[in-house]
Amino acid sequence: MTVEKLVLGPVSANTYIVTDDVSGETAVIDCGECTAELLEKLSNKNVKYILLTHGHADHILGVYGLRQAFPEAKIVIHREDAICLTDERYSLGVSIAPGRQKNTEADITVDEGDKITLGSLVFTVMHTPGHTKGSVCYYVESERALFTGDTLFCLTVGRTDLYGGNDDEMYASIKRLYEMPGDYAIFTGHNRSTTMEYERRRNRYMRRFK
Repeated sequence: MTVEKLVLGPVSANTYIVTDDVSGETAVIDCGECTAELLEKLSNKNVKYILLTHGHADHILGVYGLRQAFPEAKIVIHREDAICLTDERYSLGVSIAPGRQKNTEADITVDEGDKITLGSLVFTVMHTPGHTKGSVCYYVESERALFTGDTLFCLTVGRTDLYGGNDDEMYASIKRLYEMPGDYAIFTGHNRSTTMEYERRRNRYMRRFK
Protein backbone atom coordinates (compact mmCIF):
# COMPACT_ATOMS: atom_id res chain seq x y z
CA MET A 1 0.00 0.00 0.00
CA THR A 2 1.30 3.43 -0.96
CA VAL A 3 -0.03 6.53 0.81
CA GLU A 4 0.52 10.08 -0.44
CA LYS A 5 -0.73 13.17 1.41
CA LEU A 6 -1.77 16.58 0.15
CA VAL A 7 -2.93 19.42 2.41
CA LEU A 8 -5.83 21.11 0.67
CA GLY A 9 -8.78 23.45 1.09
CA PRO A 10 -9.80 26.39 3.28
CA VAL A 11 -8.90 24.73 6.59
CA SER A 12 -5.81 22.78 5.47
CA ALA A 13 -7.31 19.31 5.64
CA ASN A 14 -5.37 16.20 4.69
CA THR A 15 -6.26 14.42 1.48
CA TYR A 16 -4.79 10.93 1.10
CA ILE A 17 -4.11 9.09 -2.13
CA VAL A 18 -4.02 5.39 -1.27
CA THR A 19 -2.89 2.94 -3.94
CA ASP A 20 -2.94 -0.83 -3.78
CA ASP A 21 0.51 -1.92 -4.95
CA VAL A 22 -0.84 -5.22 -6.29
CA SER A 23 -3.68 -4.04 -8.53
CA GLY A 24 -2.82 -0.38 -8.97
CA GLU A 25 -6.32 0.63 -7.86
CA THR A 26 -6.52 3.93 -5.96
CA ALA A 27 -8.80 5.52 -3.39
CA VAL A 28 -8.82 9.20 -2.42
CA ILE A 29 -9.64 9.72 1.25
CA ASP A 30 -11.26 13.13 1.86
CA CYS A 31 -10.91 15.98 -0.61
CA GLY A 32 -10.97 19.53 0.70
CA GLU A 33 -10.24 20.96 -2.73
CA CYS A 34 -9.81 19.56 -6.22
CA THR A 35 -6.57 21.20 -7.31
CA ALA A 36 -4.39 20.87 -10.38
CA GLU A 37 -1.73 19.27 -8.19
CA LEU A 38 -4.15 16.60 -6.99
CA LEU A 39 -5.37 15.85 -10.51
CA GLU A 40 -1.78 15.63 -11.73
CA LYS A 41 -0.93 13.08 -9.05
CA LEU A 42 -4.00 11.06 -10.03
CA SER A 43 -3.57 11.38 -13.79
CA ASN A 44 -2.15 7.90 -14.31
CA LYS A 45 -4.10 6.17 -11.56
CA ASN A 46 -7.20 3.98 -11.58
CA VAL A 47 -9.34 5.89 -9.06
CA LYS A 48 -12.04 3.55 -7.77
CA TYR A 49 -13.31 5.29 -4.64
CA ILE A 50 -13.61 8.66 -2.94
CA LEU A 51 -13.80 7.70 0.74
CA LEU A 52 -15.06 10.37 3.11
CA THR A 53 -14.40 10.26 6.83
CA HIS A 54 -17.22 12.73 7.51
CA GLY A 55 -19.25 15.43 5.83
CA HIS A 56 -17.74 18.74 6.91
CA ALA A 57 -17.04 21.10 4.03
CA ASP A 58 -13.30 21.27 4.62
CA HIS A 59 -13.17 17.55 3.76
CA ILE A 60 -15.66 17.45 0.87
CA LEU A 61 -15.37 20.70 -1.12
CA GLY A 62 -13.28 18.99 -3.77
CA VAL A 63 -15.50 15.94 -4.18
CA TYR A 64 -17.61 17.38 -6.99
CA GLY A 65 -14.58 18.30 -9.08
CA LEU A 66 -12.86 15.01 -8.36
CA ARG A 67 -15.94 13.08 -9.43
CA GLN A 68 -16.11 15.11 -12.65
CA ALA A 69 -12.52 14.11 -13.40
CA PHE A 70 -13.12 10.44 -12.48
CA PRO A 71 -16.80 9.70 -13.20
CA GLU A 72 -16.42 5.99 -12.43
CA ALA A 73 -15.14 6.63 -8.91
CA LYS A 74 -17.68 5.81 -6.19
CA ILE A 75 -18.34 8.40 -3.47
CA VAL A 76 -18.52 6.70 -0.07
CA ILE A 77 -19.77 8.29 3.18
CA HIS A 78 -21.57 7.19 6.34
CA ARG A 79 -25.35 7.30 6.01
CA GLU A 80 -25.66 9.86 8.84
CA ASP A 81 -23.46 12.38 7.00
CA ALA A 82 -24.69 11.78 3.43
CA ILE A 83 -26.91 14.87 3.65
CA CYS A 84 -23.78 17.02 3.97
CA LEU A 85 -22.98 16.35 0.31
CA THR A 86 -26.20 18.01 -0.81
CA ASP A 87 -26.78 20.72 1.80
CA GLU A 88 -24.11 23.18 2.87
CA ARG A 89 -26.00 23.98 6.04
CA TYR A 90 -25.21 20.46 7.32
CA SER A 91 -21.66 20.43 5.92
CA LEU A 92 -21.04 23.84 7.53
CA GLY A 93 -20.06 25.11 4.12
CA VAL A 94 -22.10 28.24 4.81
CA SER A 95 -19.49 29.24 7.37
CA ILE A 96 -16.35 27.42 6.20
CA ALA A 97 -16.51 28.45 2.54
CA PRO A 98 -19.76 30.24 1.66
CA GLY A 99 -21.01 29.49 -1.83
CA ARG A 100 -18.16 27.17 -2.78
CA GLN A 101 -19.83 23.80 -2.24
CA LYS A 102 -21.13 22.08 -5.38
CA ASN A 103 -23.57 19.39 -4.41
CA THR A 104 -23.18 15.77 -5.37
CA GLU A 105 -24.81 12.52 -4.26
CA ALA A 106 -23.20 9.63 -2.43
CA ASP A 107 -22.93 6.39 -4.40
CA ILE A 108 -22.43 4.21 -1.34
CA THR A 109 -23.53 4.89 2.23
CA VAL A 110 -21.78 2.81 4.85
CA ASP A 111 -22.17 1.86 8.48
CA GLU A 112 -20.26 0.04 11.18
CA GLY A 113 -18.39 -3.01 9.94
CA ASP A 114 -18.92 -2.44 6.22
CA LYS A 115 -15.96 -3.24 3.98
CA ILE A 116 -14.65 -1.52 0.85
CA THR A 117 -12.32 -3.64 -1.28
CA LEU A 118 -9.57 -1.89 -3.24
CA GLY A 119 -7.61 -4.53 -5.10
CA SER A 120 -5.86 -6.57 -2.41
CA LEU A 121 -6.72 -4.05 0.31
CA VAL A 122 -9.83 -4.15 2.49
CA PHE A 123 -10.97 -0.94 4.20
CA THR A 124 -13.19 -1.69 7.19
CA VAL A 125 -15.56 1.01 8.42
CA MET A 126 -15.57 1.89 12.11
CA HIS A 127 -18.39 4.27 13.00
CA THR A 128 -16.85 6.82 15.38
CA PRO A 129 -19.40 9.59 16.08
CA GLY A 130 -18.49 12.55 18.24
CA HIS A 131 -17.18 15.08 15.75
CA THR A 132 -20.20 14.48 13.52
CA LYS A 133 -22.98 11.91 13.67
CA GLY A 134 -21.53 10.11 10.68
CA SER A 135 -17.82 10.29 11.41
CA VAL A 136 -15.97 7.11 10.53
CA CYS A 137 -12.47 5.70 10.59
CA TYR A 138 -11.28 3.39 7.84
CA TYR A 139 -8.75 0.75 8.80
CA VAL A 140 -6.75 -1.63 6.66
CA GLU A 141 -5.86 -4.50 8.95
CA SER A 142 -3.31 -6.10 6.63
CA GLU A 143 -1.32 -2.85 6.63
CA ARG A 144 -2.04 -1.88 10.25
CA ALA A 145 -3.19 1.49 8.90
CA LEU A 146 -5.98 3.67 10.28
CA PHE A 147 -7.47 6.78 8.66
CA THR A 148 -9.17 8.72 11.45
CA GLY A 149 -10.49 11.91 9.83
CA ASP A 150 -11.35 14.39 12.57
CA THR A 151 -11.93 11.79 15.27
CA LEU A 152 -8.36 11.30 16.48
CA PHE A 153 -5.43 13.65 15.91
CA CYS A 154 -1.85 13.65 17.09
CA LEU A 155 -2.10 14.49 20.82
CA THR A 156 -5.76 15.52 20.69
CA VAL A 157 -9.21 14.66 19.33
CA GLY A 158 -11.76 16.35 17.10
CA ARG A 159 -13.90 19.19 18.39
CA THR A 160 -17.44 18.39 19.53
CA ASP A 161 -19.01 21.86 19.62
CA LEU A 162 -20.16 21.94 15.99
CA TYR A 163 -23.43 20.63 14.56
CA GLY A 164 -23.66 16.87 15.14
CA GLY A 165 -20.89 16.87 17.73
CA ASN A 166 -21.32 15.12 21.06
CA ASP A 167 -18.87 14.76 23.97
CA ASP A 168 -20.20 11.40 25.17
CA GLU A 169 -20.08 9.92 21.68
CA MET A 170 -16.54 11.18 21.19
CA TYR A 171 -15.48 9.66 24.50
CA ALA A 172 -16.92 6.29 23.46
CA SER A 173 -15.29 6.47 20.01
CA ILE A 174 -11.85 7.30 21.41
CA LYS A 175 -12.19 4.43 23.88
CA ARG A 176 -12.91 2.05 21.00
CA LEU A 177 -9.80 3.22 19.18
CA TYR A 178 -7.72 2.89 22.34
CA GLU A 179 -8.87 -0.70 22.72
CA MET A 180 -7.88 -1.75 19.20
CA PRO A 181 -5.19 -4.40 19.73
CA GLY A 182 -1.60 -3.59 18.84
CA ASP A 183 -0.17 -0.63 16.99
CA TYR A 184 -1.43 1.20 13.89
CA ALA A 185 -0.08 3.93 11.68
CA ILE A 186 -2.64 6.72 12.06
CA PHE A 187 -3.37 9.07 9.17
CA THR A 188 -5.28 12.03 10.59
CA GLY A 189 -7.64 14.55 9.01
CA HIS A 190 -5.41 17.54 9.89
CA ASN A 191 -1.78 18.06 10.84
CA ARG A 192 0.76 15.25 11.14
CA SER A 193 0.39 11.50 11.21
CA THR A 194 1.02 9.49 14.35
CA THR A 195 0.75 5.97 15.76
CA MET A 196 -1.67 4.32 18.13
CA GLU A 197 1.04 3.48 20.65
CA TYR A 198 2.22 7.09 20.72
CA GLU A 199 -1.32 8.33 21.31
CA ARG A 200 -1.96 5.78 24.05
CA ARG A 201 1.09 7.13 25.87
CA ARG A 202 0.87 10.84 25.12
CA ASN A 203 -2.69 11.83 24.16
CA ARG A 204 -4.47 13.07 27.28
CA TYR A 205 -7.83 11.92 25.95
CA MET A 206 -6.53 8.37 25.57
CA ARG A 207 -4.46 8.25 28.74
CA ARG A 208 -7.64 8.35 30.80
CA PHE A 209 -8.34 4.76 29.71
CA LYS A 210 -5.16 3.33 31.27
